[in-house]
Amino acid sequence: MPDDDASGSAGDDRQWASGDLASDGSAVPLPGRWPHAPYSSDTPEADLSLPEAKEATRDRARDLEALVTDAAARHWPSGDSGPARADAEPPRRPGLHARALPVLRAVPWALAALFAVSFAWDFPQGTLRLFGQAWPLAGLLRAISVSGLIGFFTNWLAVTMLFRPREERPVFGQGLVPAQKERVVWRLSEAISEDLVNEQVVKEKIRRSGIVERYRAKVMQTTRAVLEDDAFRRELKGLAQGYARGVLRAPAVQKRLADFLIERLEAHAARGGLSGALLGAYRTLGEQDFRRRVDRFVQRLPESVEPALGRLDALLDRLPAHIEKRADSLEDAATRLVLGFVENLNLRAMVRERMAAYDERKLERLFKKTSNEQLNYIKYLGGMLGAVGGCVIWAPLPALAFFALVGCLLYLFDELLFRTSGE
Repeated sequence: MPDDDASGSAGDDRQWASGDLASDGSAVPLPGRWPHAPYSSDTPEADLSLPEAKEATRDRARDLEALVTDAAARHWPSGDSGPARADAEPPRRPGLHARALPVLRAVPWALAALFAVSFAWDFPQGTLRLFGQAWPLAGLLRAISVSGLIGFFTNWLAVTMLFRPREERPVFGQGLVPAQKERVVWRLSEAISEDLVNEQVVKEKIRRSGIVERYRAKVMQTTRAVLEDDAFRRELKGLAQGYARGVLRAPAVQKRLADFLIERLEAHAARGGLSGALLGAYRTLGEQDFRRRVDRFVQRLPESVEPALGRLDALLDRLPAHIEKRADSLEDAATRLVLGFVENLNLRAMVRERMAAYDERKLERLFKKTSNEQLNYIKYLGGMLGAVGGCVIWAPLPALAFFALVGCLLYLFDELLFRTSGE
C-alpha cells in the first residue's frame, strides 16, 4: 500500500541506524553497527510474504537488542567495577626440597658410577680403624651403590605406578590414579562442594560483597543516560518507523493480523458475559461490516505509529523516575533471582561432571602440575636414603649410632631455628 511520504521513507529508515550528527545536524549513517539493514520504501510491500515478514520481525528484534546493548555499553559508568580478581597464581616458594633437588638429581648417576668402579676397585685389603675397632672396607662401594640404586628405583617405581600404566594391563595392572579415577573424582567433588564452594558460601559471598546494590546504582545511572540520549531516541524511532513501513503495511501481514484479531474477539464472545453477548450479536448480524471494520483498523496501524512516536519522548522522560520508584523492589527481585539460581545450581554434579570428563593424561597433568617437584624430590631422595642403608649394611652398629646422632643434631638445630624465627 503506497504512501504519500514514501519518497522520504528511505532516508528516514536509514536514520535509525545512525547515532552521530553531521555539521548540518543531519543523521550520519553508521554502516555495520547493526547486523540487519531496515526496510525502505524501495522494497515493494506487496512482495513481502508472511514468512518474509516473520524473518523481518526477528531481524528487527535483533536490531533492537543490538541498539540497546550498544547504547548501554556506551553509557556504562567507567571506573572501579568491584573488588579486584585474585586470579593470579601465587608465587612458588622455594623450600629446602627445591634447593636440594638439583643436587639430588646427580645422586643416581654418582651411584651408578660407583657401582661400575666397584668391579675394578673396591677398597681391597682396606681397613678403617675407629674407636679401637678395625672395620674392613672391602665391598663398601658396592654396598653403598647397590643400596642407593635400589632405593632410587624403588621410589621411582612407586611414583611412576601412581599414574602408569594408564590403561589396565593383564600383568602390570593399572596405575593407582587411573584405576581409582571415579573414586578420586567423587572425593574431590564432595570436598569442593561441601567445604569449599557450596550454596551457603556463594550466597553469603553475594550478600557480603554488595554486588546487587552496587550494580543497581550503575544500572539506574546507565538507564537514565540511555533514555536521555538523543541519538538513542532517534534510532529507536527510526527502527519503529522502518518496521511499520516495511512490515505492517504488507497485505499478507495485515490479513494475518485481521484474522488473529477476529479469532481473539470470537474467543472472547464465546466466554459469555454482557460484552461477549453484544459482540457475538454484532458479529452475527453484521458479519461483513465487522470484517470491514477490523480490516480498516489493521490498515490504519502503520499510520498510528507516527502519533505514538510523537508521544515517545514524554514517555521516555517519565520512565527513569518510574523505575527509580520501583528500584527497591527491582533490587529485591534481582537478589531473589541470583540466590534462586545459586540454590538450583548443583555444584557437586557440576564439579563431578567436569572432572569426569578428564582423561587419564589430563588427570595426570593436573596432579603433576602442582606436585611434580615434590614427587621428583621423593624419587631422588630414595637414592640418598638407599646409600645410607648401604652404610648400615656395611657396619650396622657404628652406622646406626652415627646416623642417629646426626638425626638428633639436625632435629635440635631445626627446632632452634624454628623457635628463633617465631620470636
